[in-house]
Amino acid sequence: MIPPRVLTIAGSDSGGGAGIQADLKTMLALGVHGMSAIVAVTAQNSLGVQGYWELPPEAVRAQLDSVLGDIGAQAVKTGMLASTVLVETVAEVLAGLDVPVVVDPVGVSKHGDPLLEPDAVETVRTRLLPTATVVTPNLYEVEQLTGVTVDDERDLRRAADAILELGPRWVLVKGGHLPGDPVDLLTDGTEEHRFSAPRVDTRHTHGTGCTLASAIASYLALGEDVPGAVGKAKEYITGAIRHGFPLGSGIGPVDHAWQWRSR
Repeated sequence: MIPPRVLTIAGSDSGGGAGIQADLKTMLALGVHGMSAIVAVTAQNSLGVQGYWELPPEAVRAQLDSVLGDIGAQAVKTGMLASTVLVETVAEVLAGLDVPVVVDPVGVSKHGDPLLEPDAVETVRTRLLPTATVVTPNLYEVEQLTGVTVDDERDLRRAADAILELGPRWVLVKGGHLPGDPVDLLTDGTEEHRFSAPRVDTRHTHGTGCTLASAIASYLALGEDVPGAVGKAKEYITGAIRHGFPLGSGIGPVDHAWQWRSR
């Protein structure tokens, strides 16, 4: 029996907590076949990103053509895309697909290290977001993309509407950086769903954004609609955060295998 296939397009995290590595671990844990197109290689550990090197656009395009031309995918997830030319390369391919696309508009790492060139932000707005079935910005990324600041939960809908104006079908605004228990807002401009969970007292949260977006893509590939996929993905990431573990001297990763270890 062939499992559903999900393609991640992102950067490699040498420390294994985020990026391509987190995406593939999530996909395996949720029962789909993960595939990858790597756009950049990072030197990264629990303390931060020490450097990154982009792949040539022709290498990224070749990976996409190779996987999609032969194997195909039931969903696609994007993460770190680094530069204008790589955003353009990926967006051109995604615009020709007829499968769900989850865009995690990565701007900086967990440690605050930049992972997207400033001049690429406009290309994300105009070329990448219109291809998205779901876009999953955190509050920093909302401000980077729209200029809207979110000070409390009442601002989440205003932020979501600003993102929807850029063209995605759905937006999940992640409110984890607000005080109190985290609340995320999912909307397509008509329906509205709020997802809340108790805040977990841990610093080991490296890879949360990558993991959540990959989980959403996995559940979409498994046949869930968008609200259902987000709801199940939220349950998965909450458990992964709860079981996050120390690694190195800094911020440890979430535990992608927490469901297996809990049995």
